[in-house]
Amino acid sequence: MAGTPGSGPGPLVLDVLGPAGPYRARNRHVIPDLTGSPAIELGLAPRVFVSRAMSALRAATPLPLDERVAAIARAGELFATAELGGLTPAAYEYAVSRVAGIPLPVVRTATRTLARRAADIYRGIRFARPWGAAEDWRDPLTRTGRPVWARRGEVLAVHAAGNHPGTHSLWPEALALGYRVAVRPSRREPLTPHRLVLALRAAGFPDDHVILLPTEHDAAEVMLREADLGYGSDEVIREFADDRGVLPLTPGRSKILLTTDVDWSRHLDTVVDSIAHHGGTGCVNATAVFVEGAPAPVAEALAERLAALVSLPPQDENALLPVQAVRSARLLEKYVLGRAEGARPWLGGDGFVDELGDGSAVLRPAVFELDRPDAPEAGIEVPFPCVWVSPWNRDVWTAPLRDTLVLSAFTSDERLIDALFHEPTISNLYLGDHPTHWTDTGMPHDGYLSDFLMRSKTVLRG
Repeated sequence: MAGTPGSGPGPLVLDVLGPAGPYRARNRHVIPDLTGSPAIELGLAPRVFVSRAMSALRAATPLPLDERVAAIARAGELFATAELGGLTPAAYEYAVSRVAGIPLPVVRTATRTLARRAADIYRGIRFARPWGAAEDWRDPLTRTGRPVWARRGEVLAVHAAGNHPGTHSLWPEALALGYRVAVRPSRREPLTPHRLVLALRAAGFPDDHVILLPTEHDAAEVMLREADLGYGSDEVIREFADDRGVLPLTPGRSKILLTTDVDWSRHLDTVVDSIAHHGGTGCVNATAVFVEGAPAPVAEALAERLAALVSLPPQDENALLPVQAVRSARLLEKYVLGRAEGARPWLGGDGFVDELGDGSAVLRPAVFELDRPDAPEAGIEVPFPCVWVSPWNRDVWTAPLRDTLVLSAFTSDERLIDALFHEPTISNLYLGDHPTHWTDTGMPHDGYLSDFLMRSKTVLRG
């Protein structure tokens, strides 16, 4: 290890983790920290290496289920407690904060969450398995005919998002199900997948079962083509979005609905938490609040509460807001304020970028009031606490609430609840005082990942 971003003599070196161990690639990409100083030197795997690595995954034989589950649980513990790749957990968390601008307390919470989900990995996949399906063809009931849960393929290519470390708590389910997995890390934040792959290997997975393949665009396409299935969120995934073997992760556009039969002021803490938790960087953060009746009082109350959040460097123990390099922060500010023309600004209308003086800037909260429920701005999702408060009425019904990862609905109208439940583009529905970011072991995110990875097949044996 050459150094920890912001505290060492040089950039941290992250090598390719191939099927035969670490690989020092010639082509390397330097990732700066928030101040512009070189922080990470990321090796980039060439096309030929990627092709051979994917073949090695396909040739590998899965470990037995109990060994896979135990190894993932150990990996979660190692991820949270051990020195891996020269980084202690504290050094890893600090580095993520300084490179990706995610508040340090948020990174720490993500570390604990990943470890907990790894420990509960078997419980999670059992929730996803159809109740009537067996885990193995050897189940005695297959002698009279039984559906058995089976993999749709053998090799999964993960194109990882870099908005939040928590995104990496999902794909280990594929390892638990017997897939061999290749992960292409985001250049915004490659530290978490690198550490997780090291932890999985240290916990017992052979090198040719889980690999890390940072690549250029052309090699990333090779990776996706040579896998059986692909999953994730980047430009290459979007190019293959029409392929039934590829599952693209789309923006969450999570929302809150407040109807007049509920006193919204009693739930203001939950609404604010839904917007600002995770620093507003998660797909489960609320980006739009729909109000039956006048939206202005809600917008005003949200602006007052969110304005109280303090601007701090991301590595500060009390940091709550995300940070970006000044140039990217200003570009984001220009985009949001351009889209907000015509909306009523309650917070951030004069700008929301707060420069820290070291080349980085805090993205402070923004609140805008829209004048109609079908305004397209309500679908904008950006990586900080930015919320669009919109009027809603029963004439428009569920239309403006579609295409939503999580909808927290504060209403007692069972007819409306029934319509929201049956709306196919609302992935998760929370009723009452529950923030949009709530989750638990075994609960689907955007459906179960296993819905994509597995299928039930009938087995009948004599």
